[in-house]
Amino acid sequence: MEWYVKALKRYAEFSGRSQRAEYWFFTLFNAIIAIALVGAAMAVGADSGLGKMLMMAYNLYSLAVLIPGIAVSIRRLHDTNRSGWMILLALIPLIGAIILLVFFVQDSDPATNQYGSNPKALPMR
Repeated sequence: MEWYVKALKRYAEFSGRSQRAEYWFFTLFNAIIAIALVGAAMAVGADSGLGKMLMMAYNLYSLAVLIPGIAVSIRRLHDTNRSGWMILLALIPLIGAIILLVFFVQDSDPATNQYGSNPKALPMR
């Protein structure tokens, strides 16, 4: 949970580096929250009043984590010594997502690179 909160605290920080744990825990918690909200909406009936409110909560949550999600993705690319502009690969159907997945699962660049020092070597802030 601390990694998720760390990513949210760095809300719109597009510079620097984020290690794998920060990126993947942020992604995991987003998926859990989304599945819970949509699942609850489907369980009560998406057309019911409560179902519509749950879907609206899901939409608002998705908007709220859009910028932090982009920011942590860019910092993760920086951690592998790639430009944040590589995030635009996501615009290529299927192939772009596969390429980004490969980049996101790679280990950190062990040395200090142009985006900063290795976050694994730093104490968590």
